[in-house]
Amino acid sequence: MSVTAFQDLPLADRDRDWDGSAAEKRVRQWADATDEPNEKYRNAHVWYDHDKKDNFTAYKLLIADVIDGKLKAVPRGVMAAAAVMQGSRGGIDLPKDDIDRVKSHLAKYYSKMDDTPPWDS
Repeated sequence: MSVTAFQDLPLADRDRDWDGSAAEKRVRQWADATDEPNEKYRNAHVWYDHDKKDNFTAYKLLIADVIDGKLKAVPRGVMAAAAVMQGSRGGIDLPKDDIDRVKSHLAKYYSKMDDTPPWDS
């Protein structure tokens, strides 16, 4: 299992709507990952199952979208991922050893947003 490396992506506007399904489609096209995932596709997510990295279903916690041709972290996507980590929407089943690293990754984006992650509130 793997937490992706922090990409320090530029942030989209904080009030930008988040539509994960639409973002997924745009990220696949932008990354030229129509047949299988690749590194560019991976960088839009916070976590993936390394043993199944050739399957799109191995990638979790999408936080980025393609805006004006560039990959950007979307604050509402970051917040949605944090909410899932907190157990909303049914939560997410991650290896116990990865949970703190995922939270640390998301916390870096919260810091960029001048905000506090929900687990630190």
